[in-house]
Amino acid sequence: MILTALYDYYQRLVEERQVPLFGYSEEQISYVLVLSRNGQLVDVQDIRDTSGKKPVPRRLAVPQPEKRTSGVKSNFLWDKTSYVLGVSAKQSDRMHKEHEAFRTFHEDLLREVEDEGLSALLVFLRNWQPEQFDLPLFKSDMRDANFVFRLEGEQRYLHERSVAQRIRANMVSDKSSIERRCLVTGECLPTARLHPAIKGVNGAQSSGASIVSFNLDAFTSYGKHQGDNAPVSEQAAFAYTTTLNYLLRRDEHNRQRLQIGDASVVFWALAKNSASAAQAEDLFAMLADPPTDAQEAAQVRTVLEGIAQGRPFRELRPELDEETRFFVLGLSPNASRLSIRFWQTGTLEVFAKRLAEHYADLLLEPLPWKTPPAIWRLLYATAVQGKGENIPPLLAGEITRSILAGSRYPRSLLANVIMRMRADGEISGLRVALCKSVLARDRRKGVKGIEEEIPVSLDKESANPGYRLGRLFAVLENIQRAALGQQINATIRDRYYGAASATPASVFPMLFRNTQNHLGKLRKDKPGLAHHLERELGEVVDGLGSHFPRNLKIEDQGRFAIGYYHQSNSRFTRPVDDSAGEDSETQQGAKE
Repeated sequence: MILTALYDYYQRLVEERQVPLFGYSEEQISYVLVLSRNGQLVDVQDIRDTSGKKPVPRRLAVPQPEKRTSGVKSNFLWDKTSYVLGVSAKQSDRMHKEHEAFRTFHEDLLREVEDEGLSALLVFLRNWQPEQFDLPLFKSDMRDANFVFRLEGEQRYLHERSVAQRIRANMVSDKSSIERRCLVTGECLPTARLHPAIKGVNGAQSSGASIVSFNLDAFTSYGKHQGDNAPVSEQAAFAYTTTLNYLLRRDEHNRQRLQIGDASVVFWALAKNSASAAQAEDLFAMLADPPTDAQEAAQVRTVLEGIAQGRPFRELRPELDEETRFFVLGLSPNASRLSIRFWQTGTLEVFAKRLAEHYADLLLEPLPWKTPPAIWRLLYATAVQGKGENIPPLLAGEITRSILAGSRYPRSLLANVIMRMRADGEISGLRVALCKSVLARDRRKGVKGIEEEIPVSLDKESANPGYRLGRLFAVLENIQRAALGQQINATIRDRYYGAASATPASVFPMLFRNTQNHLGKLRKDKPGLAHHLERELGEVVDGLGSHFPRNLKIEDQGRFAIGYYHQSNSRFTRPVDDSAGEDSETQQGAKE
């Protein structure tokens, strides 16, 4: 299913001339060796992209590279300097072997070919000595870069010449391959023994990794070796790997790739025409990773609000076909292979609705963000010290899958967020929103034990003990701040939040005793504010039972965080009889 979808998308990319034909691939090339017709080197041209802050290699369609790890194998009509010129930044005997392999490979392949460009290349290779790598044509930073060849006076490269293309076509047609029925196309075609490498997945080998790979005797059965175990034709293997490499390309203009935790996520659409598919991909990119630009963010909000109101998708974006097929693939590294972290397919309308549901579940007032948080941003709230490398790898894939599939969030998400809040004391809006989203979705899905609605904003009528105790904790903290000043080194949140949210009976009685001391101080210094805070405290306490719970289950600990956030961010009005003249920051409470 995955390979078939990639193969179908390849056909669209070929029509748009976005990817090379069978036997070629886009690689990063930095320089061109310009040869005269008698094989003399006349120039070295820098073709790197200089539009950014520093030059970067240009992506060119060249003959597909050989799959090499530790072996010495030459590419056809291009390669790095150790192969092409016999020089490298790493001085070793290997570079001499690599250069000899490049020279011998082309000598054997092109000796009988009648083409002035390819003949010039052979003369160059026969006469070239690594000692000639010197000024003025060469610079030291050219070592280990990729080079191609061009004949003087021509614009096309040697690998683009018609004779070179015919030779390449003959090379990729493996005569020893056994024809089997391809699992992708269903046709009887030569089977690929090894599939081309897939590059660009974060954490995978830099030389590339594979989705389909059999390299041990344990995988041999009934006389089938390597690719014969899962017969995919050479053309189909080239097509799906080329498509993946295109989607995974590291390009600032590539909006079809997202990094979510350790998963490199790619997505694409198949529509009636290329323009409609591109528009669908742009919309999905904006919904999955909301932009910071005000105008684009407004477009995202319009779509999300419209879907939440139940408006038909065709009314919100009439230029898009709501039946456009959409595909989302998450890949993560696993030794020399790639793991499929998740795979989701459906129509654009379905994915848009599921993303809208996700943002509705996250909704919290007051909003802790200017634009809806992207999935990758949510994951940082679950990580130790907020660092990407500390994001639980399995959690990243499970969260993304639940959002795209519209299913329950992983059970570990709520526990992970609560653990982080207890560990570092950071009760951020993003973390509270995650707690709220888990509980809100579980209630919508009819999970047993979550019958009461999860409030979006402050709900003074809610009698849920977890939510009430969270509000109470915020009121007690606000009283402490009012009595001791906003510059207090450590509040009760810093010292007691974890215990208060898990085992209220062990902490709240002590907190109440301290609060009476704080209120006593306020009655002398700021009687108006003291009266207001006492009234607020009484309103919250009246909704509680006669005893504090011994412990709260994990769901109520999530409600505790929500109640704390709502109460902490509620604005208090200035008491009319407050003669002490408290500043607005104190009146507004402990607004984070």
